[in-house]
Amino acid sequence: MAASVKKKQYDIAYAKTHLKRVPLDLRLDKYNEIKEHAESHDESINGFIKRAIDEAMERDNSNV
Repeated sequence: MAASVKKKQYDIAYAKTHLKRVPLDLRLDKYNEIKEHAESHDESINGFIKRAIDEAMERDNSNV
């Protein structure tokens, strides 16, 4: 079996046990705004959203 096939199988198995997909619907103009912001900071949209969530949770927990 080729290494790339094994890697794909591993990635799928890992995702099934360690990841959860969260659908997110955005208006197209909001998506474009987020995309431009993330790209201007050399960040992916996914990375930006994860960072924003982490920062909001940290901020919320510091106010408790």
